[in-house]
Amino acid sequence: MIINAPLNKNDVAKLKVGDEVLIDGIIYTARDQAHKKGNWPFDVNGQIVFYAGAAPGKDSLVAAIGPTTASRMDSFLEPLLKLGLKASIGKGPRSPEAKKLFKKYKAVYFIATGGTAALLGQCVKSAEVVAFPELGPEAILRLEVSKFPVIVAYDSKGGDLFEKGQKEFSVKQ
Repeated sequence: MIINAPLNKNDVAKLKVGDEVLIDGIIYTARDQAHKKGNWPFDVNGQIVFYAGAAPGKDSLVAAIGPTTASRMDSFLEPLLKLGLKASIGKGPRSPEAKKLFKKYKAVYFIATGGTAALLGQCVKSAEVVAFPELGPEAILRLEVSKFPVIVAYDSKGGDLFEKGQKEFSVKQ
């Protein structure tokens, strides 16, 4: 399924755990240091934040970009959701509190496969630093992406891919 970013509540409501999604449009990167600053240089409403740091290329700001462990950003999640954030992208499960927040605010958590930074970098059509250039790879970037591959890990109804996978694994044993 292809979705266009930024998202609206109808887009989010259609997504369910396990959906393979290709994102077209604008997403923003932000990691620990940018979250600590907390001054968002863009309207967060409807946006997707990708927990990642970019590796520059010879001719571009982004040659490779891979997800970082999302749970490190859990303490910063609710203020962004209150501002209308509709999705985040990272790797690994989130805290039980974060999972509840995605349901409460009708948002989703996508996972991107770790170790695929070069492939994900090919999905970035343009990139620009929009805040905190002094943070280097942790600066906030505005990315235009095309067919950026992710999987719905937590949906807006409380579904959990990690929990679902554990149940299916247990049944097969």
